[in-house]
Amino acid sequence: MDERRILMGVVGRPHGVRGLLRVHSYAAVPADLAAYGALSDDRGASWTLRWRGEGIAEFTDGTGRTLRDRDEAALLVNRSLFVDRDRLPEPDEDEFYLADLVGLRAFERTAEGERPVGTVLAVHDYGAGPILELGGNARTVLLPFTRLCVPEVQVAAGRMVVAMPDEIEVPDASFEASAEAAS
Repeated sequence: MDERRILMGVVGRPHGVRGLLRVHSYAAVPADLAAYGALSDDRGASWTLRWRGEGIAEFTDGTGRTLRDRDEAALLVNRSLFVDRDRLPEPDEDEFYLADLVGLRAFERTAEGERPVGTVLAVHDYGAGPILELGGNARTVLLPFTRLCVPEVQVAAGRMVVAMPDEIEVPDASFEASAEAAS
């Protein structure tokens, strides 16, 4: 069983005085978040939610107790909501979850062949689209996760091909050493 958890939402601010909360769902169809059943938060607590309006949910804890008021709801603000990886559908052959990218080795194609650029340390998304954090021993590079910058992803092979923008200079020595060490 895959024990990894996938971030599927974040609890927002309270809505009203009866314990309801706004929820930012990362599911492809935001309303589907409730269909996953029990969600775990970043503190290990278990929650189920029932939609009470668009983006507004009622939370029930693992014992079946529903939040009673705004003060209780406020204690959950900014908590991350996770689903166990094995409860998510398998992606299609040409699809993947962003969490699958972490740990992939990145290579850039050159006239001489491919050169290692680093390893995906994290995937960030601050609202304008995913950004890959590629790391090596001496330097970290942030790269937009677009088809132009990342034309090829091979999750099963543990690698991706990147096209570094001209504005980003990657020193050969530091990233080659880190890519070899990660192998």
